[in-house]
Amino acid sequence: MKRTPLYQVHKTLNAKFTEFGGWEMPLQYSSIVKEHLAVRTAVGLFDLSHMGEFEIHGQGANELVQKLSTNDVGRLTDGRVLYTLFCNEAGGIVDDLLIYRYADNHYMLVVNAANIEKDLAWVQTHNDTRTKVEDVSDETVLIALQGRKSIDVLNPFVPELDVSDISFFRFVVGEVAGISTVISRTGYTGEIGFELYVSAEDAEHLWNALYPAVMGAEGQPVGLGARDTLRLEAGLRLYGVDMNDDTNPYQVGLDKFVKSKNRQFIGKNALLREKKRGIARQMIGFQMLDRSVARTGYAVYQDGERIGEVTSGAPSPSLKCNIGFAIVTSQTITEDDKIEIEIRSRMHSAKIVTAPFI
Repeated sequence: MKRTPLYQVHKTLNAKFTEFGGWEMPLQYSSIVKEHLAVRTAVGLFDLSHMGEFEIHGQGANELVQKLSTNDVGRLTDGRVLYTLFCNEAGGIVDDLLIYRYADNHYMLVVNAANIEKDLAWVQTHNDTRTKVEDVSDETVLIALQGRKSIDVLNPFVPELDVSDISFFRFVVGEVAGISTVISRTGYTGEIGFELYVSAEDAEHLWNALYPAVMGAEGQPVGLGARDTLRLEAGLRLYGVDMNDDTNPYQVGLDKFVKSKNRQFIGKNALLREKKRGIARQMIGFQMLDRSVARTGYAVYQDGERIGEVTSGAPSPSLKCNIGFAIVTSQTITEDDKIEIEIRSRMHSAKIVTAPFI
């Protein structure tokens, strides 16, 4: 398994590790609940260096990312970030990702860890211009600060600007703790937060600078366990669990990130056909009505008929109940409808709720 440049730091902090997307990553340092609530009430420090980064630059860069992206990259100006999807010709989701625009001929793509090789091959296969595509994942470290105190923690390390001036889905290039850093504000937790991209050789310096400030603000280092419960509460999908090559954006409730008017992109025709004939499946949010936890793959029923299956589910530390997503075939299911989920050969009641859950 791969390890991030901060692996030894995590070991020093007595992290419990897990395999994720081919990486040995910290699952938790103290407890998932403690780390989750620290982000909701204060601030959390994350190592997200397993994510992939591609630099796209040179002649044709704009045309290449437009062709690959379901969202309209033409809406971007310098210093802005776009959430989007890569789709295949059948409309299935190759990956979800962020696109950072430095200039009309320079973009950075941030892709999911398990999809780095697949996405790189996908981009290169469709690169019929003189655009340079460079995988800089190994040289790039991504450290995130998430939580309502993240501005207060980060500001003292960025003397040249007030980070609260960075708008949502914007980024700047500056210095954090004296280190050249791309500072963005997107987030994956439903809280105020920042992503800090630095070179691998500067990773420990930056982490060690931020860590005491995070702890002093009643924060915690946060592993993948709490990252998952945080994103679920915020109603955000996880690639490989809630979506994959066999699901399309409409089926998982991401239709607002498909901009097809006056532009072409891979998968457009298939998505238009799907929309015209009616969406065969839909993603729903649910809340369990007892103390059971519905996990990935569990069958979902309504009125005795199987209508789909759970994609992801977990206890919600903030809501103190169990929540999740499911993909179902029913076209008439609405909020507050009752469903049943089969857990270890027994039926458990749940109700449909609208995501985000918090």
